[in-house]
Amino acid sequence: MNVTLKQLLVFRAVAEERNFRRAGEKVGLTQPAVSRAINELESQINLRLFDRTTREVRFTQAGAILAQRLPRWMDELDNTLNDIHSWASAKTGKVRIASSPTLSAALVPQCLAYCAYHEPGLQVILFDRVQQDVLQGILSGEVDFGLIVEPGSAVSRELHHETLMTDPFVAVCPQDHPLVEQGLKQSVHWRELSPYDLILLDQASGSRPLIDRVLAKHEFSGQIVQEVGHVTTGFEMVRAGLGISVVPGLAVPEVGLPGLKVVGLSPLATRKILLARPKNKTLAPLAERLWQLVQESTEQTKQRRKVALNLPS
Repeated sequence: MNVTLKQLLVFRAVAEERNFRRAGEKVGLTQPAVSRAINELESQINLRLFDRTTREVRFTQAGAILAQRLPRWMDELDNTLNDIHSWASAKTGKVRIASSPTLSAALVPQCLAYCAYHEPGLQVILFDRVQQDVLQGILSGEVDFGLIVEPGSAVSRELHHETLMTDPFVAVCPQDHPLVEQGLKQSVHWRELSPYDLILLDQASGSRPLIDRVLAKHEFSGQIVQEVGHVTTGFEMVRAGLGISVVPGLAVPEVGLPGLKVVGLSPLATRKILLARPKNKTLAPLAERLWQLVQESTEQTKQRRKVALNLPS
């Protein structure tokens, strides 16, 4: 049966008024439109609901049963719709997001502070994970959305994503390293890294495939002596004199790296930082609001970090 809400509303008005003209005035329809709606409803359920004469409108037995039960159904529908509206307009609740460690450290704290100021009732639950686990959490629905490094094309096709920022790759070396003197005048070319041992993030990092491609493009012939899960481990190895590191600019703390120097690399190579959710997924209103807040807070972080670190744009 293809019964419409409009037909039921008209029926309820006729049942209350026992008059088609007055029912029409109640629901904003002409008398012929009311008659048409009732006829359509009766046709759908294959039962007459009213016996109509020129003097009165009376329930049939089927009409009386429907008139008795319909108000309870309609009240339940109204309550449900009101509940949905209240949920959609709520300013309190939890939103779950996922992010890889570098992005969690560089972007998320500012976002949480920004969110607490603008939407104090919104509680953000952060899953701080490696890129592969972040992607899995997004696609499985475990989190509402995530901050990711641009993935491969196969995964990218499953996502709706928007670019938050581009992040340049830089070299990190001891302050007395030969690259530092070269870097004072201009960026160091990627091929100039070949004589030195490299300490890189491991393959679980979303940035590692991008770094490998750039190194291969510029025919890096040196040795990768260590692969680490966290950039802080790599920085300590550089500080100990075990090699130099290539990292995303966001991995460098805003307060700098005592004893180490950040050197720009040319030609400029960057990674894209994305906000991502499953393709064709509509975010809940609170999650949509957080998506917007992440975009706004990231713009502030970009400007602040650019001034603090003097990194390439």
